[in-house]
Amino acid sequence: MRYDLDQLETFLAVLELGTVTAAGARLNLSKSVISKRVSDLELELGTALFRRNAGRIVPTESAQRFAERIRPALADLRAAAEAAAWGGSEQLRGTLSIAAPMSFGTLHLSPILARFAARNPGLSLRVEYDDRTVDLAREGFDLAVRIGPLQDSALMAKKLCDDVSIACASPGYLDRYGRPETPQDITGQPVIGYSHMPNSALWRFRVGRRDVHPAVSEAAMVNNGETMRDLAIAGLGLAMLPGFIALPAIASGDLERVLPDTATRDMPISAVWPQVQPMPAKLRALIDALSHDLADGAPWKTE
Repeated sequence: MRYDLDQLETFLAVLELGTVTAAGARLNLSKSVISKRVSDLELELGTALFRRNAGRIVPTESAQRFAERIRPALADLRAAAEAAAWGGSEQLRGTLSIAAPMSFGTLHLSPILARFAARNPGLSLRVEYDDRTVDLAREGFDLAVRIGPLQDSALMAKKLCDDVSIACASPGYLDRYGRPETPQDITGQPVIGYSHMPNSALWRFRVGRRDVHPAVSEAAMVNNGETMRDLAIAGLGLAMLPGFIALPAIASGDLERVLPDTATRDMPISAVWPQVQPMPAKLRALIDALSHDLADGAPWKTE
């Protein structure tokens, strides 16, 4: 059988993204080139990789098994090629694909990545901001930034800094409805919900040795922290926000901290990446840059 790296990477892009159009956008190729690469690979393998029906493509069982086997092999091949070609060079080359939550990305990660890119003109960065938890291997990311306690996984991880969730509301809202003195006082109050986390997990306080989860009522449900902040500023309800979003609004007087002496959820900010040996120099350089620039949690550091 004869097939090349371009065919394999194209196949994985179609599998992960679900459409030829999306794969073409990621790889900067026309739909006809994507389709031909996949067809040529199917011909070489002697099996169908996708079922095509009314414009939709669904991976076959053979495609799923094939993908599971070649993903780690391709990662090892890329790392070996980079180590051989650029291991002794001061200039980093290649592509780095990075995923991060939307608000943290736009507020704090973008300037770090801009400085990193300026120092490494030989690198091409692919950056996607989305609050959902991406599957790094399946979606082709080298690294993701995640906020909050990490789930057990096979990913490698490095904590970059600490943050904390903050309960807050507009001064006008608190003037109308009163300032809670205990977590139980929040029970039944309207809150701005976060669609990526149930309220029972989001609204959590630590009182002594026990967790308290006041039952709240959703005034709105959104999927972005900055939108939650803006709705809280407008007086729609209470919000539980990460410090990097809440603290600037509190400092300006647009929001007021609620129950400031009651502990809430810790929000460590971490970099995670798939295990790969040897680690590519470009990935190590990015992790070092993130660690350096976020070592003090600036500019939102909480005491």
